[in-house]
Amino acid sequence: MPPSPSAHRPRKVAVVGVALSDTGRVDDLTPYALHAQAARRGLADSGLDRSVVDGFCSAGLGTLAPVEVAEYLGLRPTWVDSTSVGGATWEVMAAHAADAIAAGHANAVLLVYGSTARADIKAGRRTANLSFGSRGPLQFEVPYGHTLISKYAMAARRHMHQFGTSIEQLAEIAVQARANAATNPDAMFRDPVTVDEVLSGPMIADPFTKLHCCIRSDGGCAVLLAAEEYVPDTAKSPVWVLGSGTAVSHTTMSQWEDFTVSPAAVSGRLAFERAGVRPEDVDLAEIYDAFTYMTLVTLEDLGFCAKGEGGAFVEKGRLLRDGGLPVNTDGGGLSACHPGMRGLFLLVEAVRQLRGEAGAGQVRRAGGGLPELAVASGTGGWFCSSGTLILSRT
Repeated sequence: MPPSPSAHRPRKVAVVGVALSDTGRVDDLTPYALHAQAARRGLADSGLDRSVVDGFCSAGLGTLAPVEVAEYLGLRPTWVDSTSVGGATWEVMAAHAADAIAAGHANAVLLVYGSTARADIKAGRRTANLSFGSRGPLQFEVPYGHTLISKYAMAARRHMHQFGTSIEQLAEIAVQARANAATNPDAMFRDPVTVDEVLSGPMIADPFTKLHCCIRSDGGCAVLLAAEEYVPDTAKSPVWVLGSGTAVSHTTMSQWEDFTVSPAAVSGRLAFERAGVRPEDVDLAEIYDAFTYMTLVTLEDLGFCAKGEGGAFVEKGRLLRDGGLPVNTDGGGLSACHPGMRGLFLLVEAVRQLRGEAGAGQVRRAGGGLPELAVASGTGGWFCSSGTLILSRT
């Protein structure tokens, strides 16, 4: 066991291992197998032995997640988390894990996810969901056909009405995500698209055409967080967790006070305050993008531009790998992969960028240096929850 740090301060926490499982079109593996594949690769990336893992986070699979998945992986953790708040799940769980490690309640926590959402539908093992259910508060909306995508579409329409945001500006987000995906060999879709192609696609929920919406893929990934005393034994340079924030907003649309403000306005503020940095210090942002509007409003709420200015902010290639603020540098959920709760993929890409492992898609600072700071911000439900982490290379 590595020596413990001073009892007078919380332990520093680092991401020491990240990995993807097979992603995209995976017809021959189960979700459990994708979990195992990602976990093995993540541990190998860290250089640490599995015996150091005493914490485990999992959601979305199994009757008693994370117990069932931990059993499948042969782990017996003494600290667990199965918080499930949609796409923000993984940022929220990473924040919980970092707090637990800092307090000495765990030493190394493994977060792992895997899903065969695309393969299951293709094989007829499941059908697409129109809603999350009709119990509790949702019973007042479901009978009227208020699907998940229509909730996002309605919020986007409000932003367009209130601030003059154009559909072309939203389409720019899809275009730039696809351009970023072009340099990512793991991305499911890499061929370029134009604004006109986005606008002329089949309508899904006004104003969203098909390319305004995330893809459906298979895949998984893993992230290993560890206390600072393990860092000397790791295979790669650490990426430090500087600060985090979480927030919830609503589940019923009638209880959402402002459709143009997401809970990232709270989680982002908390994360930046706790990290002691500002949005203008950040070199790249990995943002949950189930729909183009999510990217735009999250950029506003994290403080990269003022409220209502997101449309102008995303124009002129600003989100490209070599743009003013590289966003979703792997292509995001709009082009790279989206097997369900995508939040953990945001952390994987942010860490790879900070470690300089993104190959042709690597972000560089002015002068050619590696990026120093990244933000990963996940959104869950229909802007129901948010988790934001600030990560640092040094």
